Amino acid sequence: MPLVNVIRGDRVDPAPINVRTPFIRIPLWLALSWWTLKGIARVAVVLVRFWYVTAPAAVFGWLYLRFGWMGPVGLVVLVAVVAAGWGFGHRPSFLRFGWWPVLSRYRRMVYRREWQAAMFTARLAVSFDRHMVLPILKGVRCGAGVDVVTVRMVTGQIPDDFARVSERLAHTFGVRQVKASPGPRTDQVLLTLFRGDPLARLVRPLPVPAVPEFTALPIGRQEDGDGYGLRLFGTQVLVVGATGSGKGSVTWSVVRSLAAGAASGLVQLWGLDPKGGMELGIGAPMFARFACRDYAAMCELIEDAAALARNRARNLHGRTRQHAPTPEEPLIVLVIDELANLTAYLTDRQLKDRIKAALSILLSQGRAVGVHVVAAIQDPRKEVLPFRDLFPTRIGLRLAEAAQVDLVLGDGMRDRGALCDRIPQSLPGVGFVVIDGDPTPMRVRFSYLTDDEIRDMAQTYGRLRVIDGEVLDDAA
Repeated sequence: MPLVNVIRGDRVDPAPINVRTPFIRIPLWLALSWWTLKGIARVAVVLVRFWYVTAPAAVFGWLYLRFGWMGPVGLVVLVAVVAAGWGFGHRPSFLRFGWWPVLSRYRRMVYRREWQAAMFTARLAVSFDRHMVLPILKGVRCGAGVDVVTVRMVTGQIPDDFARVSERLAHTFGVRQVKASPGPRTDQVLLTLFRGDPLARLVRPLPVPAVPEFTALPIGRQEDGDGYGLRLFGTQVLVVGATGSGKGSVTWSVVRSLAAGAASGLVQLWGLDPKGGMELGIGAPMFARFACRDYAAMCELIEDAAALARNRARNLHGRTRQHAPTPEEPLIVLVIDELANLTAYLTDRQLKDRIKAALSILLSQGRAVGVHVVAAIQDPRKEVLPFRDLFPTRIGLRLAEAAQVDLVLGDGMRDRGALCDRIPQSLPGVGFVVIDGDPTPMRVRFSYLTDDEIRDMAQTYGRLRVIDGEVLDDAA
């Protein structure tokens, strides 16, 4: 027989060969036995695979045959009473081991019913060897208003393929939003489906920690309902948002989380408010140094911070790679309300160049030596903020255009779920946090402090301060 090269996916018609196929006679009893065993095996597989349906059905059937209708009804009442007592007695364990597993089974059946149509309409089905291959739904884990679906991808797919069609998946499954992130295995992707919006309610000011936890400062609530902690160690923070988007909520939430450290001397807050103190001035006693009217004083403050960073770098050389705050060498946090006024809108070119040079040193060298910048800006364009990439932590609040999302948070972040341009004006303080090295944006609502709450905080935790170069005390 001649050899034929076969290419996968192509059909090859073999040459006709005059070979007579042997005919084997099988006894009827043997065929019936085989079919019977095959049917019993299939029934057993179904019973085991869908045990959460077949087991309750068997129990209810036996109770009905043994006790009549009173048997199944009594069991339902007993389960309801036990579940209610468990739920009221210890709600966390009831949700974790009782309610969420049951809801996960139900939601998995719902997703499985719509899975094939969702994969085809989102163009995630792959044609291979004249067959359509679908991503496999492996499991569903439910939480408060959120479902996490584990999917095994088709060979050749990556999580970004699912991120690009997240809006289609959200409309198909009838949820508010879908986010895609890498799974626990390289061939898996996690789809997070948000049924409701736990961030629709205002977040009240959080308790002030007695000792600031610089790796997780409590500043708001994330979209799964848990509290959100901002890592300050080893990073610089940029906050970008349109007018009225809630940039002040982010700033004051960070300041509040550091308030006890500022009072004890473990932290020093330095404030810059180029808008004349309209935003940060109400809490001026919180800041060890504060400038709001004199641009020369603002430039001097930034240059002092840069000089401090360089001095610490020389002192820490060969000793450690990360500064540890102490009252003698506190953590310095430079809070800037509107950075564009210093880097783009300032008319004095000499001052502008000095500020840019000092900020470049701070952003590139200050993280390891305990000199951090928390800056807010409204205009994210490159010419307004040329060193935007020096901020490892970026927070995008409501933005005016879809193109600004990737400009602020990084390429592809909008496809991964950071829909900053779709945040409604009715939700100030809601934004997306992106950290370098983490491809998944986190949706957060930051706590809101009223003017009276800021004044009370400043009165409680405020210390000696320097305003525009003039030393003032608390009584001033």
